[in-house]
Amino acid sequence: MASTATLRKPASGFRISRKMLPYVLSLPALLVCIGILIPFITAVIYSFQRYRLSQPWARQFNWGENYLNFFTDPAFWNTLKVSLLYAGITVTLELLLGLGIALLLQRRSTVNNFISIMLLLPLMIAPALAALMWKLMTNPSFGILSYLASLIGLHDFRWASSPSTALLTVVLVDIWVYTPFIMILLLAGLRSLPTQPFEAAALDGVPRTFVFFRITLPMLTPYILTATLFRLLDSIQQFDIIYAMTQGGPGNTLTVFQVEAYLNFFQSTNVGRSAALMVILWAITYFLSNIFIKNWLRLRERARGEA
Repeated sequence: MASTATLRKPASGFRISRKMLPYVLSLPALLVCIGILIPFITAVIYSFQRYRLSQPWARQFNWGENYLNFFTDPAFWNTLKVSLLYAGITVTLELLLGLGIALLLQRRSTVNNFISIMLLLPLMIAPALAALMWKLMTNPSFGILSYLASLIGLHDFRWASSPSTALLTVVLVDIWVYTPFIMILLLAGLRSLPTQPFEAAALDGVPRTFVFFRITLPMLTPYILTATLFRLLDSIQQFDIIYAMTQGGPGNTLTVFQVEAYLNFFQSTNVGRSAALMVILWAITYFLSNIFIKNWLRLRERARGEA
């Protein structure tokens, strides 16, 4: 009778050598990188061309003419100003509100956990749908917010339909949608801070303002930089909220980069100018992200040196 050892067959199947394993595991990341680079390189090539969809026969390289035209184009400088202004206002207000809410909910309790979960509900709504909902609520004829504004004496408040209040209206929508994102990041940061410095400060009777500015805020700075970076890169590329509410108007009040590129591509069929705008937007986001990442790394190294 043959033994079980002789009857057992060697396992068959596809095997990967140890030398090839790192390359196989990195293959999905490589495919994603290729999928990102192909549209980016295509946009860069288009940005150096005089290319209109309505005149495909006139397509040719103009070697930077699209970029040079921006220096003398008031519409481009207005787009740059509006984009930076919108990003600066939204990120600053959302950071202040998110930090304040996170401080209020810092202590772990059933009520605080329930409130933090409820505050995340705006993040579950698509920004375009949230913008359409706010557009209905701010309708001067039947909107609930217009009715509440009339109760305090603001009759016929135009909201997003007036150049003087359009930015304010869209900023309110952005704050409502994205403040929970910053709140949850900073809340996680606050709850992960070590308790020893705060216990020592409480025993010594240190004022709360001193504890916040000298202990809490410095330790929370890496989380603040991370939240600010994510929101800054997202807000400077904002499209769905602005376009759903105002289509970039009234006039050119809210023609940020994404909206301007969209209008150039789909309305003016100017592919070259649209691609150049998106490349400039990429350069701005790359520059800002480098600044934040360098500061974050510097703070981490300093924290390691002090540890």
